[in-house]
Amino acid sequence: MKLQVATAILATSLASTVHSFSFVPSTRNHRSLISKPSTTSSSHRTNISINNNGHALVMKDDNKFSLANLFSGDGSSASASSLRGSNNSATLEPHPSKRNHINPLNALYPPNRLAAEKAAADSGGVAEGSSPPLPFHPNVKSGVLENGFSYVFLPNRSPPGRFEAHLQVFSGSADELEPQQGIAHLTEHVAYMGSRKRERLFGTGSQTNAYTDFHHTVFYAACPTTTPRGDTHMLPMALDALCDVMEARCEPSRIEKERQAVLSEMTMVNTIEYRVECQILSTLHRENRLAKRFPIGKESLIQSWQQDDVKTWHRTHYRPDNVLLYVVGDLDPDYVEKVVNDKFGHLTAEKQGSEIKIMDLKKEASTLADAVVGQTIKQAQSWHYPPVRHDFCVVEGVKDVLESSDQLLKLEVGEDVTPYDIHLQQPYSLDDKVQFLKEAEVAPGKKIRPHIFKHELLQNFSFHLFAKRPVEPIKDMASFRHSLARRVCLAALQIRLNVNGRSDDPAF
Repeated sequence: MKLQVATAILATSLASTVHSFSFVPSTRNHRSLISKPSTTSSSHRTNISINNNGHALVMKDDNKFSLANLFSGDGSSASASSLRGSNNSATLEPHPSKRNHINPLNALYPPNRLAAEKAAADSGGVAEGSSPPLPFHPNVKSGVLENGFSYVFLPNRSPPGRFEAHLQVFSGSADELEPQQGIAHLTEHVAYMGSRKRERLFGTGSQTNAYTDFHHTVFYAACPTTTPRGDTHMLPMALDALCDVMEARCEPSRIEKERQAVLSEMTMVNTIEYRVECQILSTLHRENRLAKRFPIGKESLIQSWQQDDVKTWHRTHYRPDNVLLYVVGDLDPDYVEKVVNDKFGHLTAEKQGSEIKIMDLKKEASTLADAVVGQTIKQAQSWHYPPVRHDFCVVEGVKDVLESSDQLLKLEVGEDVTPYDIHLQQPYSLDDKVQFLKEAEVAPGKKIRPHIFKHELLQNFSFHLFAKRPVEPIKDMASFRHSLARRVCLAALQIRLNVNGRSDDPAF
C-alpha cells in the first residue's frame, strides 16, 4: 500500500535487554481505549470512558507518586480563578456558542428524511447500474423541538417491559479551552451523580451511568417501563433525571465531592500501559486538538475550579441544540414524543447563556465556536465528530477529505491577522514536556511522523505503524456491503496475526 503520510512509534525500556517484539499495523483512524461503563446505580462515582484518549504521565525523580505532577509536564499550576469575571445580569442574551450547524439526526432529521423518501418515490425505483439507498426503519420516530432539542425513538419489545434513554451532549474534552482541561469529565460527575431526580430511580430495577470522551458526554438510564408495583410509568422519571443534567445547579458541596472522585480516577489510570497509549495517541493526533485534550485533564486545574468555572462549562455546552436524546424500548411512540416535549420543551440556549459568569471564557468560547463551524470536520461532515482536522494517509484514488474541507471551510483572514489556533499547534504553558521527533519525508510526497517513548517500567519494546484514512460515508447498500466486508476481513486478519505472533515459531 502506498502511503503519503505515516506514523511510527517505538516504545522501549531504558534497559538494554529486549524481551519481545510486536508489530501492530493499522489502517484505522484511531486505537480504542474504551472500557464499557459499569451499569451500577451507585450515587458517588461514575466510570471514566477513555475512548481515543490518554495522557503522557510522568513520575517524580525520587519515584514518589504525587498528583501534583501526574498530569502536568512541569508541575506548574494555572489558576482558573484568574479568569473570573462578574455578570449579575439576569436578562436573557444570545448564547456565545450557539451557531448554525449540521443537525445531529443526520438522515433522520425530518427535512432530510422527507427529501430522501420523496426522491425515492419520484425515481420510481433504482436506476440501472446504481445501488439502492439505505432503507429507513419504518418504526423509527425522530423530531426536533422548537428550542432545537433533537430526539429519536425506536420501539423494541425485546426485552419486554424495559427501555433505555441516552442523552448525548456533543461536547467533550476536545471542546475544552486551555484553562478548562478536564472540566468536561468533572461536569459529567456533578451533573448526574449529584442529581436528586436520578436518585429516585434507585430501587426500581434501573441502571444509570455516564461517561466522557473526546467528542461527547453521554448520560443514560436503563429502566423497566413501570415501577416494581406497576402503578407508575418510569419514562417520565428517567427523562426527569436526564433533564436535570441539562439544568444542573453545580452546588459547591457536590463539586467538592466529585472533585475527589475525579482525582481518585486519575490514580487508577496511572499504569505503564496507559502511558504508552497516551504517547501513541499524542503522536497519532499531533496535528489536531486530540493530542492536548485528554478527558482526564490537568490535576492543577481540577484542584482550582469553583462553582462559576463548572457552571460556565455547563451553560456553554449543555444547550438544547447541542444534544440528542435516544430512546429505545417497549413504549408507545406517541407517548414517548409527548413526554419528551413535556420534559425538555422549556429549555432555552438564551437562558443558559445568561448564566455564564466568567466573561473571559465566554468570549473565548464564542471564538472557538466560530472556528468549530469554520475549520473542522465536525461541521464539514457530522456533528458527531470532534472539532478537529486530520492529516490523512490515503492510497491512490482515495479523495483526501481534509484537503477538500480546507478549501471549502478556510476562514477569510487579513494578512496582518493571526488565525485562531483551534488545532493547538502552538506551545502552551500546560503542555506536557514531550520531545517529538520531526516529521521526515522518506520519498517525494511520502512522509513519516516518528516518535520514541522510553520508560524504566517497560520490560519490552513494541513498534506501531499507523495509517490514517478518511471515514468513507455509507450512503447506499453497496457502500454498506463494502464496509461490512472490509470489517470482517480486517478482523480475521487481526486474529490470524495475533495467533501466529504468539506461537513459538512465528512466521514474521
